[in-house]
Amino acid sequence: MLQPRIGQAFPTLRRVSVSVALWADALFMRGCLRVMIPVMLRRVAGPLFVVAGVMHFVAPRTYMEMMPRGLPAHRELVYASGAAEIAGGVGLMHAGTRRWAGWWLIATLIAVFPANVNMALNRDRFAPHVPGGERALIARLPLQLVLMAWVRAAARAG
Repeated sequence: MLQPRIGQAFPTLRRVSVSVALWADALFMRGCLRVMIPVMLRRVAGPLFVVAGVMHFVAPRTYMEMMPRGLPAHRELVYASGAAEIAGGVGLMHAGTRRWAGWWLIATLIAVFPANVNMALNRDRFAPHVPGGERALIARLPLQLVLMAWVRAAARAG
């Protein structure tokens, strides 16, 4: 005579054991995510700002067009903001400069905010060139606050 498998003989026991395993796994993942998210924030934020800063030198004309017309020295300001993003991004990647770099990047995000406002106010000029069009131009404004919060979290991490 064949013996029934435990899962077949006791379906409730099988369901309970699966539930306990999933619950334990969820708790483990929650704990891991608490540790991993700040590390991931820091590790991604620095390189992202370095790449964004380099793009100011690779395609300066794109950034110059975003600037309000009333500001002088567009090219110089684009290069300065690119250099600021590179310096801040590199600073986020090193423990000794992380806190300082975070404040530096937050100040940089505040400094470039007028360009985002300019693009949102002149949607007819910029929308055809931005993926997402007008909605994306409007969304960029509160996104700056999200970026500032991300930088602050990355600056405090580890």
